[in-house]
Amino acid sequence: MIVVEDLHRHFGGFRAVDGASLEIKAGSITGLIGPNGAGKTTLFNVIAGRLSPTSGRVKMAGEDITGLPPHELFGKGLLRTFQIAHEFGSMTVRENLMMVPANQTGESLWNACFRRGAVAAEERRIREKADEVLEFLTITHLADQRAANISGGQKKLLELGRTMMVDAKMVFLDEVGAGVNRTLLNTIGDAIVRLNKERGYTFCVIEHDMDFIARICNPVICMAEGKVLAQGTVDEVKNNEKVIEAYLGTGLKNKVKEAAHG
Repeated sequence: MIVVEDLHRHFGGFRAVDGASLEIKAGSITGLIGPNGAGKTTLFNVIAGRLSPTSGRVKMAGEDITGLPPHELFGKGLLRTFQIAHEFGSMTVRENLMMVPANQTGESLWNACFRRGAVAAEERRIREKADEVLEFLTITHLADQRAANISGGQKKLLELGRTMMVDAKMVFLDEVGAGVNRTLLNTIGDAIVRLNKERGYTFCVIEHDMDFIARICNPVICMAEGKVLAQGTVDEVKNNEKVIEAYLGTGLKNKVKEAAHG
């Protein structure tokens, strides 16, 4: 689905992404882990068109999408969410979802004035889609609440719901667990797995919660200092000496050694 080839993104002398190469296979839920400052979010931003690469290439389904702007990638079914949710706080949860589909008939002044029937019919279809998404995510009870008033975890679910309004193909999730309680995180995890299995979504997930990563992700890629350090199953990555040194810490390293000699 996504192939990244020798990708670089430099900020002056700082190499946030420094020759990263990786593949996100269609139909997978790929975990992306690594210490703070490893370049994970910068990598997401380059792939999703929010930043231009210094060099390197990004392909989606064989097509070179390097440097394409977010709205063009959106049209191709590539979306990303953010560590801090970006909701329209004064609008309801349902209205936030209904805002997502592009090129709605009612956006044209002519159509709004002279094609009211077509505008109303489309709005009904979009509303029905939004209600279906709310039901899928088990947040129907929030439909008429202002988005500013729902919890951080519910906002993360709302962001996931936005991707469902356009039937995304490739979704990049940036720290879905940040500030989310365990119950809601399980709900988010369940929704990601269902979207993957039932609707064919491909995901790449940045997350520091290793239990969450272990539960839903295969394979897992670890980055450090802008480079790909290791990739494989959760267990393979967790037991990789380089990963332990760079990310998981000497405490885990000692535990691994104790278990091996146990």
